[in-house]
Amino acid sequence: MLNIGPYQITPPVVLAPMAGVTDLPFRRLCLRQGAGLVVSEMVTSDVRLWNTRKSKLRLDHTGEPEPRSVQITGGDPEMMAEAARCNAAMGAQIIDINMGCPAKKVCNKAAGSALLKDEALVRSILESVVAAVDIPVTLKIRTGWSPEHRNGTTIARIAEDCGIKALAVHGRTRSCMYRGEAEYDTIADICSTVNIPVIANGDINSPAKARQVLDHTGAQAVMIGRAAQGRPWIFREISHYLEYGEHLPAPSMEKVCDTLLDHLQDLHKFYGEVMGVRIARKHVGWYLQASADREEFRRAFNRLESSTAQIADIREHFAHFIKGKEFAA
Repeated sequence: MLNIGPYQITPPVVLAPMAGVTDLPFRRLCLRQGAGLVVSEMVTSDVRLWNTRKSKLRLDHTGEPEPRSVQITGGDPEMMAEAARCNAAMGAQIIDINMGCPAKKVCNKAAGSALLKDEALVRSILESVVAAVDIPVTLKIRTGWSPEHRNGTTIARIAEDCGIKALAVHGRTRSCMYRGEAEYDTIADICSTVNIPVIANGDINSPAKARQVLDHTGAQAVMIGRAAQGRPWIFREISHYLEYGEHLPAPSMEKVCDTLLDHLQDLHKFYGEVMGVRIARKHVGWYLQASADREEFRRAFNRLESSTAQIADIREHFAHFIKGKEFAA
């Protein structure tokens, strides 16, 4: 069971915040597909930049079920505290602090996982944000800066001491980026060290892997990131397996088609015609990873310039495969 402040997260399967992916349409979809909690794309702590179209869209939580978790990123304690206060005033119910992103453009600004090198600054940021709001504050980290400097357990102790209510840990260091395999021994060490809930993250791409990671680490929940791209039903599959110990059947091609069409229509509505059509392209590529003619279809699909054409093309594509039963979801 995962409790974050007053919120009981059921099932204990969480959508990881991913820039350019976990927008409002995708978060709502994953909740419908069984996620117990979803976390927004990271928002800069510099509130002066919130007037951009990009930030306004990231700050939109219209119609999103509770609890609404908003991730903020930055390296200045006062700015992070102000960002937390502003998000809380706009309806955020959980503030998540990003100290896990390995991207160079984030780390070069002394934010994300770059902060793990400065434990004193980590403490200052956490203390400032927790003191700034009266809602739960959570933290996402990696196991350390590099394999030679895995200080995740030390950071976890600091987080608990500062009043962080839950900790998500990706089983790689910053220097590992997304290469190689995630390691879970550090997460297990963190779980045995602190008393706050720990959410295990990294390479969890199946119900059996989720069960294995929970058993190995002692974490209270799992966090799913890249494995949910084009496969949002993974949340229902994992939660069912954790509860009953049995696998759900794969979704039918008809169900995959319906899910994709609902997702595309929500993207078109949320972003508008031009931007929605563009953003839909990457999601379609993820949904069709198992399709034999994926690359050929993607090239043709990416030339489409209207939402109507995209919807019609997906309907036609799936009608062909549903009839021939050649598509594996």
